Amino acid sequence: MLRKLGRLFVIKTRIEAFMIIYALALGSTMRGMIYLHDYPGFGGKLLFLATTGAVFLAGAKILDCLKLEREVELLRTGVRAD
Repeated sequence: MLRKLGRLFVIKTRIEAFMIIYALALGSTMRGMIYLHDYPGFGGKLLFLATTGAVFLAGAKILDCLKLEREVELLRTGVRAD
């Protein structure tokens, strides 16, 4: 039962990855807007950039992991990926 529930939280395709990255981006921009309101000036802008930059890093890592998992699966099955 826990294994079936755990499979719901596994990113399998690039479409799922892009949906998650989009949701992260929405959340980070909302948080960044709060930072701009609470910390007007240069500090708020830096915090806003930090929140959006974190999404870029997380998105790149998610997409790289999907690519790596696909390559590992191809190697396990013995199929060449040219």
